[in-house]
Amino acid sequence: MIIIGEKINGAIPSTAKAIAAKDADFIKNLAKIQTEAGVDYIDVCASVDDDIELETMKWLIDLVQEVTDTPIAVDSPNVYTCIEAMKYCNKPGLFNSVSLEGDKVDAAFKVIADTKWECVALLNSDKGIPKTAKDRLDVFADLMAKVNAYGIDPSRMHIDPLVEMLCTSEDGIAMVVEVIKSIKEQYPTIHVTGAVSNISFNLPARKMVNMGFTVLAMNAGLDSAILDPTNGDLMGIIYATEALLGEDDYCMEYIGAYREGIFGLKK
Repeated sequence: MIIIGEKINGAIPSTAKAIAAKDADFIKNLAKIQTEAGVDYIDVCASVDDDIELETMKWLIDLVQEVTDTPIAVDSPNVYTCIEAMKYCNKPGLFNSVSLEGDKVDAAFKVIADTKWECVALLNSDKGIPKTAKDRLDVFADLMAKVNAYGIDPSRMHIDPLVEMLCTSEDGIAMVVEVIKSIKEQYPTIHVTGAVSNISFNLPARKMVNMGFTVLAMNAGLDSAILDPTNGDLMGIIYATEALLGEDDYCMEYIGAYREGIFGLKK
């Protein structure tokens, strides 16, 4: 599982407060604890007004890079902010994100095609969020036509099937599971990602729902996720599920993560 740490995001109230106060130590600590939890990328999303978004992204990226060399996921709904924010990163990371809305894909792919940057792509378009698995897979087909046209290896793509609130769903996660399975069948080396916490919005005991979703989605083929890596229970579930799926020879990664304190009892 590719872990994308979610905690440096201005949509989180405590992080928003730190950004507004320019609390550098708070941001650095978020970078440190996520690195210690073993993340593959640290997501950086300012979630501020457009006129200060890029300068805030630079400030956040600089702080993260002061304390860790973990690659950064530049995160903004504005594709051009992501493009500019890439320039502040010391090494290739994750572009989060593109979709078939407007010119987002072409603008981003022109920049990342000949680099080692990986990219998150959402399965929505100018028509909005597709309501059926078939419609999402049709968007996926159009997206992959662009990926192939720009010569981007599918293994650099992280496809987000659009994880929505469970409490508004009539069939649980059946549609998402169908989409994930189809994507992995068509492109075995592609990554499937998503914001785990989206599933539990407006529900009590959200962590329980998040963990249940993670197990079921991993069984379908989810191998990348945006989540809170400091949640030891969730991290333990991920390592355990990888072992149960036969993706961890002799449970060595599970045992190693436990010994490192990534999950389990804390001393």
